Amino acid sequence: MISSAPSKGATNLGSTGSRSGEWFGDGGKSGFIARHHMRQMGLSGRAFDGRPVIGIANTWSELTPCNAHLRTLADSVRRGIQQAGGLALEFPVLSLGEPFMRPSTMMFRNLMAMELEELVRANPLDGVVALTGCDKTTPAALMGLASVNLPAIMMTGGPMLNGRFRGRTVGSGTDIWRMTEGLRTGEVTEAEFTEFESCLNRSAGHCMTMGTASTMASITEALGMQLPGAAALPAVDSRRMVLAEETGARAVHLAREGVRPSDIMSRAAVENAIVVNTAIGGSTNAIVHLLAIAGRLNVDLTLDEIDRIGRTVPLLADVMPSGQFLMEEFAYAGGVPALMKQLGDRLHREVLTVTGQSLGENIATARVDDSRVIRSVDDPVQPAGSGTAVVRGNLAPHGAVIKVSAAEPRLLTHSGPAVVFDTLEEYQAVVDDEDLDITADSVLIVRGCGPRGYPGMPEVGNFPLPKKLLNQGVRDMVRISDARMSGTAFGACVLHVAPESAVGGPLALVRTGDIVSLDVANRRLEMLVSDTELAARRIALPPQPQSAVRGWSALYQRHVMQADTGADLDFLVGSSGDTPGRSPF
Repeated sequence: MISSAPSKGATNLGSTGSRSGEWFGDGGKSGFIARHHMRQMGLSGRAFDGRPVIGIANTWSELTPCNAHLRTLADSVRRGIQQAGGLALEFPVLSLGEPFMRPSTMMFRNLMAMELEELVRANPLDGVVALTGCDKTTPAALMGLASVNLPAIMMTGGPMLNGRFRGRTVGSGTDIWRMTEGLRTGEVTEAEFTEFESCLNRSAGHCMTMGTASTMASITEALGMQLPGAAALPAVDSRRMVLAEETGARAVHLAREGVRPSDIMSRAAVENAIVVNTAIGGSTNAIVHLLAIAGRLNVDLTLDEIDRIGRTVPLLADVMPSGQFLMEEFAYAGGVPALMKQLGDRLHREVLTVTGQSLGENIATARVDDSRVIRSVDDPVQPAGSGTAVVRGNLAPHGAVIKVSAAEPRLLTHSGPAVVFDTLEEYQAVVDDEDLDITADSVLIVRGCGPRGYPGMPEVGNFPLPKKLLNQGVRDMVRISDARMSGTAFGACVLHVAPESAVGGPLALVRTGDIVSLDVANRRLEMLVSDTELAARRIALPPQPQSAVRGWSALYQRHVMQADTGADLDFLVGSSGDTPGRSPF
């Protein structure tokens, strides 16, 4: 029998000064309650003998298909924790399923971040492994871990295998938009569309284009919070299981060494993430997420700094939607480590990472195995300045963003009459109307889609083109909104207009017929309307009532900030640390 093990173990643990020792090392009633409930799960006294207790924060859910394999991945993480001498305790975290959640997963990103932070702070954990995948789960985890600042490491679930349709490779999102437009114009039949639907997503994993999920996985690696190579390997590749095991082992070492997210996600690491996001042709969503993560880290980051850094970095990853390949080819070409090796001195290579080594040491032996997929700075896919640009003007005084590489070049300098809709539903009601008064030169504006107005800032900024124009062969036009768009999407879409229309931003003042001018090279977005006229229009604006009256929706609408500062909740910015509340026993 091992009945004497708890008391001896508790004494040893209490002397180590570990965080979990505050629970299990107490010699009185509090320690007894903590230890005997561990025994309830069939654990012996060795479980609380002073070894690091590592939480596995799992966003697995069948309501999040992209994360449905994380339950299996957690087994490998657990194995690594145990092999390194730690105790693994898995717990669920709010899962954000992009395909299903309404009105938008973005409305719940901050809720997941807050839940993870509070769960970690409140429980007897010395370190954390966060398992994520689908779009908002990764930035939410980074935000929560930054705020609690307990030793932590990330593990993203990996992309799906390439889709295959009638002998060709197809990608998540990017080809959906193309096929959907073809269905509307009659170029694609219902039978073809159904066949395409059945073979696009053919394995576990998140989107295999450089959408938001792949972008945030790559950024997590660039920040130093994920093991090298983990961002791009397909979800079903056996090597991902090996990396998961190594991730669990590293979590134990991080806990023993006391290395915290604030030691890794420095200002320099955040700048590395901006550089990598530009070089991979990353999602515009990365901008709002990086701003929020920086806010949790107390790193002063602005849209203008993101634009300044991004202007100097060429596009090196030839991956959809800005290129032709998918994440599977990107992984086999060398993935994020190989891409970072190509970036050379554009990166701060001295920064610490979860490996215990510097970024430079991590990528020292990386190599490019397919130069078609990962290009050199001397032979880029697109030149410097083709990433996400920040534009300002009287239509977006606090800034808006546009993904240069995803737009038709002719539209990057454009003026035309606005066609304005107050809601997405209002536009959707007439999008197929052949009598809609609109031309290819028009500037299509949909407002009421921002953080507070929708609420939740949905991914609708690449709203479909009017059927009338599709039938004329038009495949892109300037579109402006206070919404976001999927990282898998493309088009001349000006997004994240701040302030949004719902809080009285100038987007609320523009009217159909006003001339709107976009000049990406000079970073300008203007409506050619006099200040006097705009002042008169502002006086006539009706008040914007808050639509939600209770629950998370009401809290969100009252406290959400604007896109230019990350759309976090104002009371969640910064770090509260890992100090738990007082014991009730």
